[in-house]
Amino acid sequence: MEAARAALGFRAHSGWAALVAIAGPPGAPSVIDRRRIELAGPEVPLPVQPYHAAQKLAVREAEAYVHRFAREAQDQAGIALHAAMDRLGAAGCKVVGCGIPLGSGRAAPNFAAALASHTMLHTAEGELFRSALIKASENRGLHVLGIRERDLVARGAEELGISAEALPLCLSELGRAVGAPWGQDQKLAALAAWIVLASV
Repeated sequence: MEAARAALGFRAHSGWAALVAIAGPPGAPSVIDRRRIELAGPEVPLPVQPYHAAQKLAVREAEAYVHRFAREAQDQAGIALHAAMDRLGAAGCKVVGCGIPLGSGRAAPNFAAALASHTMLHTAEGELFRSALIKASENRGLHVLGIRERDLVARGAEELGISAEALPLCLSELGRAVGAPWGQDQKLAALAAWIVLASV
């Protein structure tokens, strides 16, 4: 029996991400997994803000700290991704790719500039955790589709043939079977996965 096609969607935050898995025909998909995955170890104090923590260090030390943190975040993402793909495989699904909403902020020109601006700190931290998810997915041989979050609904409407006005209701209905939590994180992760399922 041929495995059902599935796609993963992530919405990243500092230290964690919402993961949603969608499977079935793109015209009538189902949510088959929905969970929070950790992108930092339990020993990391909250809130998980590596660039904020690095501000207290000399620039070279700070850069080494952030690079080490980024590697660990990628490792954590890889562990979570491996577990998700194992669960989906056991359920008879094959993951064909993943979708990740991207930030809209402008990246700092260099590391020192990122540390010097509060806005850039948050932009850099978002980029760190999204990059961890992207690299972990690529290491698993998955097709990765990154879409700016502010463009996600328009791209979804185009790919799925659903109007931008109707799409939010479709996303709410998609989560009805799995119940709460089904907030903005889960809806945007699901939409990213749904676009992948329809386009790969």
